[in-house]
Amino acid sequence: MKVIVTSNKEIAGKEAFKLIKSAMDDGAKVLGLATGSTPIPLYKEMIASDVDFSKMTSVNLDEYVGLAPEDPQSYRYFMQSNLFNKKPFAETFVPDGKAKDSSEEAKRYNKVIADHPIDLQVLGLGRNGHIGFNEPGSPFDVETRKVQLTESTIEANSRNFENENDVPRYAYSMGIGSILKSKKIVLMAFGTEKADAVKGMIEGKVTNDCPASVLQTKDDVTIIVDKDAGSELSDSSIDEKIN
Repeated sequence: MKVIVTSNKEIAGKEAFKLIKSAMDDGAKVLGLATGSTPIPLYKEMIASDVDFSKMTSVNLDEYVGLAPEDPQSYRYFMQSNLFNKKPFAETFVPDGKAKDSSEEAKRYNKVIADHPIDLQVLGLGRNGHIGFNEPGSPFDVETRKVQLTESTIEANSRNFENENDVPRYAYSMGIGSILKSKKIVLMAFGTEKADAVKGMIEGKVTNDCPASVLQTKDDVTIIVDKDAGSELSDSSIDEKIN
């Protein structure tokens, strides 16, 4: 695990983009992508670059249950608006929030992942240490499934909705077991509200009470945080500081 602390999230996005470009130069064909505010600086770097993604495949981490792709709050809509419409990919996969059978949708998405092994997975970090929508208590070997969101996650995501009651209570999420199969992982986290989770992920014991702590067991993981999110880390945990 390599830990990089940057002075702000824009620099973090630049560092994450360097890792994606390096992976592509080494032959990467499939990117695992994330939604939410955290990866936006990275996606801006991707859009501004002259890198051609038209032969790449993307596989997204998650989607809200019950939201159609054209719903402005859906993660498919987010990805189209923040990346795909400006930087087309050959194929893009996001779970189907309107699937009629949740177990069949999970099976379908697990096959998507099996058919498109992820070369580099981009992750954010929840305030409670979740990755994807793998909330505390999630088994480390689980694959894609329908999950119930915790109240803290619902509260955190309510900023994107008119009120908290509009936030879906369930989502489809790639499982931790699937995430760990990725060849490389880049996780970003920003802001003081993520500092406790960052410390637990890097310096705490490996436990599903903090799902992201499992990344300690994975080779080729890069953690990129801004100075606020890394404010509780010991100096010995930090490999590089970039201003």
